[in-house]
Amino acid sequence: MLNRNARLTAAAALAATGLALTGCSSTTGASTSGPATITFWGWASGYEKSVALWNESHPGIQVKYEAIANGGAGGYDKMFTAAKAGTAPCLAQIGYETFASFLAAGLLQDVGEHTEARRAEFPDWVWGNVGIDGKTFGVPVDTAPMGLFYRSDLFKDAKIEVPKTWEEFSKAAAAVKAADPKSRIMNLPTDPYLYAGFAWQGDAPWFGVNGDAWTVSLNSAANSKVAGYWQGLFDQDLVTSYPAFDAALYTAWNSGKVWAEVGPVWSASLIRDNAAGSAGKWAVAPMPRWDATTDTVGNSGGSATAVMKGCAHPKEATEFALWMSTDDKSVSNLIKSAAILPASKSGLANPALDAPESYYGGQAIYQLFRAESAKVNPNWRWGPVMSTTASTLGDGLGKVPAKSATLQDALNGAQTGTVSALQAQGFSVSK
Repeated sequence: MLNRNARLTAAAALAATGLALTGCSSTTGASTSGPATITFWGWASGYEKSVALWNESHPGIQVKYEAIANGGAGGYDKMFTAAKAGTAPCLAQIGYETFASFLAAGLLQDVGEHTEARRAEFPDWVWGNVGIDGKTFGVPVDTAPMGLFYRSDLFKDAKIEVPKTWEEFSKAAAAVKAADPKSRIMNLPTDPYLYAGFAWQGDAPWFGVNGDAWTVSLNSAANSKVAGYWQGLFDQDLVTSYPAFDAALYTAWNSGKVWAEVGPVWSASLIRDNAAGSAGKWAVAPMPRWDATTDTVGNSGGSATAVMKGCAHPKEATEFALWMSTDDKSVSNLIKSAAILPASKSGLANPALDAPESYYGGQAIYQLFRAESAKVNPNWRWGPVMSTTASTLGDGLGKVPAKSATLQDALNGAQTGTVSALQAQGFSVSK
């Protein structure tokens, strides 16, 4: 999963290379009989070991793994350039939030005929991240459902109940400030992709499809509700406003000045690696719900193994991609090496997810995320101009701490910028 800086760099890279998002297209390469060699570009830790495991047991289909720069730090730019030159690999690691941009540029090919028989091995909502209009262009690898990471020692000492709803979260935020006027419950979510997870949970989509046209709803009533909630906490001085992924925030986690973080599963390693001094004092609970009757969570991250345009062995490439995401040994490796939460149902049953985590007081936190992954709101679609959406929203959210803009202003700016970008790229936009 990419952090904010890496993902915004990805957006800039795609824009700089002149991505002409003018509609979906695909080229189906013809499979050949006999041994096949498939090139695979990616950057996640441990992918090379899964490839080695495959090659040992599949002599007729050999995968050549090439590690490239993190997708947001040059990797996507390299993929785009290679695809335009006709030298792209068969397979590429692409984050869900960027998948639609590659798809709309015609850089991927439909392999639905090779995945159809195994669709039941993954949740339907995950397939929605790698396809459109009944076509499938890759295989999901992991997901990133959100949860509540919190300092269990501080909540216990202050006798504050762990919030189960967003209303309870507001009350807990006030109680934290009352218990220690120098502390706050959480940092304001100003990273556009982290913020997207809250919109995702709140059934506040940003993109949709109406016939042949895209719909854009970043400033809808549902999105305004989510924005209004966080604006209210900020206006009441109940949250901090450190920059996202900043050392100051990590120090605040470590010192107990920020007591919690509502974030995706990969926040587990982010907190562990940047707040080592508070090891054993953190725990994880489900993401607060909007109400007691709506049992859904948001997702912020995850990636897929995409089949690139021009791949000469799409059937074999898809066979490997499915194996990598479902084989017990491969998934165990990826859980250990890349700290993923598997997207496949068999992967979620992997016993490696049952291990207690010493940093989190011995809690088997991935058991919780396993359960939460089944509750991700399925009504979400990423758009094809996330380069603009993420940058404009990020710019707007970044102005909130200085009180030079509100969250609603940020949504309005992202709405306008996104619609303009779609129209400039030749897309139809439905109002």
